[in-house]
Amino acid sequence: MNFRMVPLSFVALSLLATPGFAKKQPKYEPAHQLTADQAALVQRAIGREKVLIKSIQQRTPLVETYIQNTRPDIKLYQVPVSDEYMLSRVDFGKGFFDKGFQPRSAKEKGFFKGSLASISGLTKALGLDTKLTYNPLGFTEMMFLDPSGFDQTHYQFSYVRREFLGTVRTWVFDVHPKVNGTGRFYGRVWIEDEDSNIVRFNGTFTKPGNEDSSKLFFHFDSWRMNVQPGIWLPVAVYVEESERTEGDKAVGLKAQTHFWGYSLKLPTRDSENVSVKVDDAVDKSEDSGDLSPLAAQREWVTQAENNVIDRLVEAGLVAPLTPNGYEQTVLEQIVTNLAVPNNLAFSSPVHCRVLLSGTVETTTVGNTILVSKGLIDSMPNEPTIASVVAMELAHIAMGHHIDTRYAFNDRLLFPDESTFQRIDMYHTDHDNEEAQKKASEYLQASMYKDQLPQAGLFWAQLADRGKVLKALNTPKLGDSLLRADGTPWMTAVAKGAPKLNWDDLAQIPALPLGSWLKTDPWDDRVHMLNAKRYAPMNPRDKMPLEVTPVYFKLQRYNSAPTTGAAEQQQAQPAGGQQGDQNAEPTSTPGQSAPPPSASQPATGDTSAQRQTPAPPQP
Repeated sequence: MNFRMVPLSFVALSLLATPGFAKKQPKYEPAHQLTADQAALVQRAIGREKVLIKSIQQRTPLVETYIQNTRPDIKLYQVPVSDEYMLSRVDFGKGFFDKGFQPRSAKEKGFFKGSLASISGLTKALGLDTKLTYNPLGFTEMMFLDPSGFDQTHYQFSYVRREFLGTVRTWVFDVHPKVNGTGRFYGRVWIEDEDSNIVRFNGTFTKPGNEDSSKLFFHFDSWRMNVQPGIWLPVAVYVEESERTEGDKAVGLKAQTHFWGYSLKLPTRDSENVSVKVDDAVDKSEDSGDLSPLAAQREWVTQAENNVIDRLVEAGLVAPLTPNGYEQTVLEQIVTNLAVPNNLAFSSPVHCRVLLSGTVETTTVGNTILVSKGLIDSMPNEPTIASVVAMELAHIAMGHHIDTRYAFNDRLLFPDESTFQRIDMYHTDHDNEEAQKKASEYLQASMYKDQLPQAGLFWAQLADRGKVLKALNTPKLGDSLLRADGTPWMTAVAKGAPKLNWDDLAQIPALPLGSWLKTDPWDDRVHMLNAKRYAPMNPRDKMPLEVTPVYFKLQRYNSAPTTGAAEQQQAQPAGGQQGDQNAEPTSTPGQSAPPPSASQPATGDTSAQRQTPAPPQP
């Protein structure tokens, strides 16, 4: 920090220069005196912070953190060199500690092992635990500022300005501790003007006697949302350090943490889950015909499918269906666009659901295709989505269904953190090889035939970055898009793509993470971002599969528009970077509409197939 030097006479300066008269410069800038209104607002915010802590101790959300370590790059500014992924369900009523979701195999990395506390693991992963000090609240303070001492006794507040975050008017204050203390917050807070809730805070933590606190505490930007009337809760934290050193190497770090599932409830005992509630049950009382053995077998598979999907929704791992949401308007329409020209006659409809993990993976459960949010967010266009869906459709058509032991619901009575170990939804290498061959046939017979080079770019980019982003490409429930040797399963599509070229700004092989969907932190439903899209101006703007900052246009709960209605009017996801939720959706400059003939099927029912309102081609 730069300090202004007050002009001094030569004599005074000489006296101060001597050891006996040297004065230590203050660590912080002098704070401006608050007005009565400003001081009252700060005091109310301190009280609301205590209310928030009590409120969140009644919640059991999922906490997902994805970290990318980076190094400087001349052309791209910085590039990822390794990564780490963690997912936990946290019971804040137990002092902010709980178990992480355990991997399905002890050999897999990127998860907490055994019963390690999730917050403790995140703290260590983010470098907040060293031999010099250990702050057990290191990571939770990125959500709660300072749970043990955020008040005017310990902190000095200085008014900055008023500022709108979306439609929420806020008062902005700079904050620093009055006295040194381990892990005290130093930065800026935004306080909304109606109920005096802190809705954003940005800064770092301090370490007594250590000016370079970045070696112990990273800088972060923490956001909250008005998720229910009068309730603001943490939704995302972005961490960034670009000037770290390890030995003689310059390294950086970018990380995103997301919270959802605030309305979830913990099982009453660790040995069992709560009762499964089946929503949207279909009345089949009039369908009283007998079933053939084949039909009975398919019903048995469907029963296992329904049990598993219900259990995953209950655990906060699969998004509940949103009427006219992304699953139906985009993914299931692509299924139709592939099924009709290939004359695929399924005995029951094929449905699609969103797996809420940020990893890149997909799988099938009976006649349901699961695609992870991380995968959807990174795919740049409809042909790419079609190439992924085609392989899963092939699994269904070829009978590669889930193990039918899950038709017995008692097999799903286990703690949420055991989900990855207890539910097997991945396919064998043999099944994947068969499916990718059949998927190539489906694509060649579909409306996407001439657009496959666009899809191939994504598979090539995924394979290229998969060499370092191993955690991102390690599936937690389903299948990786890459073979064990790092080559993509859809090799035939990847080979048809042009060579990756960073200087070709019209070539967008993959998007940054978080480009299409947002998860409601309260009820876990996914909605399409209503955000502007911008064409890259240079290679650094591409950022394929990379972590980026989070920024939200905040709205109050009672004034937020109905997302479902917006999606009915705008089925096409006008994606972009995280959180520009108030912007008007626009297409990328230079985007061209598909030719009229693209909406016509090659064979089959012409009324069933149409051009899908999917992501535009950047």
